[in-house]
Parts: sequence; C-alpha cells; structure tokens
Amino acid sequence: MIQLSAGASSATGAGLPDQPANNLGFDLPIVDAHHHFWRLSAGHYPWLSDRYDPTFFLGDYRKLCSDFLLDAYSKATSGFRIVSSVHVEAERSRNEQVAETAFLTDLHHQTGRPDAIIGHVYFVQPDCADILARQAEFALVRGIRSKPKTAPTPADRVNGEPGSMQDEHWLAGYALLERHGLSWDLRVPYWELEAAAKVARAFPAIPVAINHLGLPTDRSGDALAVWRRGMLALAACSNVVVKVSQFGLANGRWDSRSNIQVIREAIDVFGFERAMFGSNLPVAGLAGSFRDGIADILTAVPDATSSQLNRLFSGTATAFYRLQQAEEEQERPCNR
Repeated sequence: MIQLSAGASSATGAGLPDQPANNLGFDLPIVDAHHHFWRLSAGHYPWLSDRYDPTFFLGDYRKLCSDFLLDAYSKATSGFRIVSSVHVEAERSRNEQVAETAFLTDLHHQTGRPDAIIGHVYFVQPDCADILARQAEFALVRGIRSKPKTAPTPADRVNGEPGSMQDEHWLAGYALLERHGLSWDLRVPYWELEAAAKVARAFPAIPVAINHLGLPTDRSGDALAVWRRGMLALAACSNVVVKVSQFGLANGRWDSRSNIQVIREAIDVFGFERAMFGSNLPVAGLAGSFRDGIADILTAVPDATSSQLNRLFSGTATAFYRLQQAEEEQERPCNR
C-alpha cells in the first residue's frame, strides 16, 4: 500500500496549478477518460471568448481563456503515464459541432492525442439525425455529450419541458444513438440523476457514462442523500458506468475529506468494473492539480488491488470507449 506524502491532497488554489510532481509511488498506466483541448483561433468557444460569466459553477475561470493543447496537458500530467485519452466536447459554438470533431481528428493525426472523441449534438435540434450521422463518420468518435434541460435547483422541476429528459422529441433524438453505436456522456446536476436513470432503463442498448461522479457539488447531508439515490438508480442499469472525475467545488475550493467520501461511495456503488478515471483538464485545474485528484482517489480506496486499480485507471475506459492503445500497457506491473 502506498503512503501519501504530507499535503498530498491539499488545495492548490485557484487557477491552473503548476506542473505536478508524482511522488505517490504511482506508476499505473492511465487512460484519461475525460479532458478537453481547444485552440481559440480555430473556432468559436462562446464561454471562453465572449463575455465572462461570473455565475460559472466552479468560480473564476478566466485563467482557462487561452489555448489548451497537448503541451499544456503534458505539463499538467507530468510524472504520470498517460497511455490514451478521451476528448469530451468543450462547448464550442453549436454551429461548429462537426468542425470541432474535425479539429480534434486533425490534432490526433498531428500529435497522437486524443485517442477518442465525444462529440456534441442537441437531441432536439432539427438536423439532429444529420449531425449524428456526420459525427459517426469520424473514426475516433465514440459517443455524444448532450446536456438536457434540467431544473435550476433541487426544488424546481422541468416537468417534461422542451429539451428535458421527459420530452418526447428529446427522447426520439436520443434513441438515434443506438443506430450509430454511440454512447451518451451524461452530465446533469445531482438532483436529475434519478430522471436520467429512467432514460438509461428505457434504452438499455445505449451505453451511458456519468460525468464527474454525478456532480455532487453540494456536500451537505441532505444533498448527498439525493445524490446517493440517483447514483443507486443509475447503478441498477447495467449499461451505465461512472467517471471518477472533477472533484473541485465552487469558488475554486478543494475539500479532500468530502472528495474522498463521494469517490469511495461511487466506487462502492458501481464497482471498479464500472468506474473510470477522468482528469477533466483543464477545468479541474481551477481547484486542484492532476496529482491532487489521483491522491484523493488512492486515499478513498486504500485496500484496492493492482487489478482493481488497473480497471479504474485504464481498463473500464478502454472497454467502454473501445480503445486499443492501452491494452498492452494494462498488463505491465505497477508499484503500489
């Protein structure tokens, strides 16, 4: 069992952290199942290039408003063995959904990263079927992240409003994923997880990846009870896996104690076979470093075997996103 050094999971403060040093005794191969790249001159990213949004749920993100490409990613992950990665759509202009995928495909040919792409389409947009078909033509595309309309707070309800997960039009667009063999990256607030479980149950042939532990952004007892019910409902669906990613909280806050709690619970519910690590770089860097995230995960599962950790850090993502590059790496011995 490894011993974390003093301060291993402390906060690094707001802004993108400095290059992490891997002194965790950790050398497992990593498939990063969730990160972002962008070159602001290559397309329009409204949230990064237009008016700053002070209500962003993770706080001041102005340090993200510049290019983030492989060099910056490599610096943020230095000391760790990244063998493969999955790019998740980065909210590029919704008029440039296919263009973002083309940009990432070119980036892959130039740099070798990313190894898989999760694109975007709104399931209610008039040309949904056409955009999905065009996305599916790219060899690296494995799925779609499309955020449904959700209630703004736990006390509110969308009640089947247009664009919600109860909207028949939205459900019809969602059903098209099966035609193309694509998965859905599920990104909703924790109070919508039970509603998402109904969708997962209704379409068992569509694989679903919960983003960011189901976003338990409120770590109070009452909020975690709601989150827990949703996670249990989703875990009951065999087509659903969870991404162990994005632990930072509002205003750039990093709380290792509660991070460890939700990480442990999520892995207990889904098991290592249905959990996969994701960095959410560069966004996660607003609160903590890549190393901080790894440290909190390892603290949450102190008795995990090398086989279980291999599954968490590479095996689940390799299987779910149909990656090949990491397969041989997974067989290499590790220190733990």
